[in-house]
Amino acid sequence: MELSTAAGIGGLGFVSAAFVVNYFYLRARLPLPGSAVNLDQVESSFAAGAVALKRSSVIAPATWLFTTVFAAGLLSVLWRGDDGQTAWALMGFAGVLMQNATFVVVEALRFGMAAGAAAARGVNAGLWGLTNVLFGFNQVFLATALLGFSIAGAETEFMSAWLTWLGYASAALLFVSSSAAPFNVDGTNRLGPVGLIGWLGWAMWIVGCSIALLRL
Repeated sequence: MELSTAAGIGGLGFVSAAFVVNYFYLRARLPLPGSAVNLDQVESSFAAGAVALKRSSVIAPATWLFTTVFAAGLLSVLWRGDDGQTAWALMGFAGVLMQNATFVVVEALRFGMAAGAAAARGVNAGLWGLTNVLFGFNQVFLATALLGFSIAGAETEFMSAWLTWLGYASAALLFVSSSAAPFNVDGTNRLGPVGLIGWLGWAMWIVGCSIALLRL
């Protein structure tokens, strides 16, 4: 199998797996980072949903593998090996690696919340605040990936005009949402919808790029 084909499959696999993971989180009523709920509700949810958290997180490593393969394949298609406009694809690849590394920590912090909530109540304020802010800051890496790959994709004409502008617009929304992360320490984020729209744009952009990779 060629890397571009594996990358296309990986991109579609990531989007599918991401929606499945979030569905199970919501079904188990586990609060997502940035949720506007108080600490008592957060701890009660994690204490009651510890088993559901383990089950849903089984899929999480697959999402990181899928995005890495997708990014590697996209890099191989876009970068020409020089320092011209296509070298922006290196920035896109770095953004994906950084967001994967950061989200591994976010996922691990959820288990810390669950373990802490099961042992005692009222002791997880620091972990919850760290989870919220780290989740918010992580959006800058998505913006980095979108910006780098979109610039290189426009240069090589690999991406259509609408897909390129979707990448730029989503990157801008995610960057704005990331900048507000310090004010989200308690889960109250008025710019949450901006980040959500940006993430949905990121998912649509990946689907578009994946289809283009599969057509090569």
